[in-house]
Amino acid sequence: MEKRNVTVLKCPVDILSLDEALSCTVNAVKNNQNFHVITINPEMIMNAQKNSDFFEIIKNSDLNIPDGVGVEIALKLKKVGQQRIRGIDFSRELLKSASENGFRVALVGAKEDVIQKAKENILAKYPDLNIVYSRNGYFSNDDEIINELKNTKPQILLLGLGSPAQEEFIAKAKNQLSGCAMVGVGGSFDVFSGIVKESPVIFRKLGLEWLYRTALQPERIKRIFPVLPIFLLKCIMNTDKD
Repeated sequence: MEKRNVTVLKCPVDILSLDEALSCTVNAVKNNQNFHVITINPEMIMNAQKNSDFFEIIKNSDLNIPDGVGVEIALKLKKVGQQRIRGIDFSRELLKSASENGFRVALVGAKEDVIQKAKENILAKYPDLNIVYSRNGYFSNDDEIINELKNTKPQILLLGLGSPAQEEFIAKAKNQLSGCAMVGVGGSFDVFSGIVKESPVIFRKLGLEWLYRTALQPERIKRIFPVLPIFLLKCIMNTDKD
């Protein structure tokens, strides 16, 4: 499949469906290629405006799928009718495909009780899934974890460290692992574990998932505001320049 991307504030965003994103990722694993997937959102794009190293990571990833309603709006401003692909939906489909294809899977991130409960729930849903490695996200030595991953040889790595830590880890690991698709999944393990409830379908359809999550976790307000309004304003001002 030939990919097409559009830049949003100079950050590339791939234009494709969930099925196409999944196909690209699975094919890379089958071809024994390392593959970095970023579920890109407004916070990441805004961070890239001031963090040149992070911008380079975004620019050099293999797939940037449009997560977050803000990115969807930014693309519409460019007359691109791309629907957002929720990172957690992509992760679920990737785990399902990993189960069907017998891929080895690693889960890294969140607190110890959260990652263990997430692993338990994932295996309950996909009992044939081969999880070869799991651990919490509280570590200070990336190289130690990368060496453990090299020993267990996962083909799918879901990494929930938050951004930009997860993307920085993957950029480093990509040069050392082999045949592994690596995805930064943010807080998805909280949802997989059941500790955080997923937003109702109506909120997802209306693009108000952020509002539901903020109501449950008021501390998220500091992350969303003023980042999201400034992001949209910048997109409006740069529609013809980007």
